[in-house]
Amino acid sequence: MKKRNKIISLVLLIAIFFTGCAGNAQDDKVIIRVGHNQSQKHPTHLGLLAFEEYVESELGDKYDIQVFPSELLGSQTDMVQLTQTGAINISVASNAILETFSDIYEIFNLPYLFASPEAYHAVMDDEAITEPIFTSTKDAGFEAVTWLDAGSRSFYTINRPIEKPEDLRGLKIRVQQSPTNVRMMNLLGGSASPMGFGEVYTALQSGVIDGAENNEMALVDNGHGDLCKYYSYDMHQMVPDIVIANYEWLENLPAEDRAVFEEGFKILNQKQREEWTKSIEAARNKAGNDMGVNFIYPDQKPFVDAVAPLTEEVLNRNEKLKPYYDAIQVHNNSSQGGSN
Repeated sequence: MKKRNKIISLVLLIAIFFTGCAGNAQDDKVIIRVGHNQSQKHPTHLGLLAFEEYVESELGDKYDIQVFPSELLGSQTDMVQLTQTGAINISVASNAILETFSDIYEIFNLPYLFASPEAYHAVMDDEAITEPIFTSTKDAGFEAVTWLDAGSRSFYTINRPIEKPEDLRGLKIRVQQSPTNVRMMNLLGGSASPMGFGEVYTALQSGVIDGAENNEMALVDNGHGDLCKYYSYDMHQMVPDIVIANYEWLENLPAEDRAVFEEGFKILNQKQREEWTKSIEAARNKAGNDMGVNFIYPDQKPFVDAVAPLTEEVLNRNEKLKPYYDAIQVHNNSSQGGSN
């Protein structure tokens, strides 16, 4: 099946390429291809449409921005690889994928890294922290141009509310396919079941797993709330999605054009975050009112204490992360001090 999907993606890409070439010959515009894995209703797509609208309003005589949603250009991994080669100019990647190109991205996967959503946003907007991370993949052929809000990840379960770490004992919980997430789950007392996101609904329905962990939109948009009736706001991770661009393409843009694209990336970030806030509120309302999901707000400290060894292990293993971790604590302390 994976081989078949790759063949389909390759055929699509070839078709898009030749369509783009035909367009170039006809109107002499440069085709800019942008790929992501979300639907056309998702905040990521709406943000990219705002980016497209702005760039074309400024440089529409030179560039034709084409946004391809819903994995039309392949999986996220495929799109990252295509961005490396320049077949795609811009794509949206998960932090987990980028870890394989630069281990500095591992910092964002640490549980309870951020003390609050306010601290999370302040860190991601702090270029002194993010720029060295975003530019760490230049040698791989791409760099990050902005970040997107993916909210916080919390546990949701079928039959048992999670009010303390002990409530996870004996439960099989789907986690992302990452050693960090497996270790986190084990420290919390649950049984980690790594699997692809597309497999989660069937696994819940068949009883292969007892729950999962993700944001509210995943709970609603993918029907998990029809099966899982308890959503526990332990908020163990706040992991951004990252927008990447082909490095050579960026570097070869004329300075005045590059400035327009940079402003477009800021507009993309702002629009996506605005739409994310609206979508999360709508998802909460639907989950509570239509799906019968119960929201639980546990004391976070026992969860933080339980996974503290993981943070220590990662920082000791990857010494490059310590300066970033310390800088993030400054924002955490400011957030907790009420200055935000």
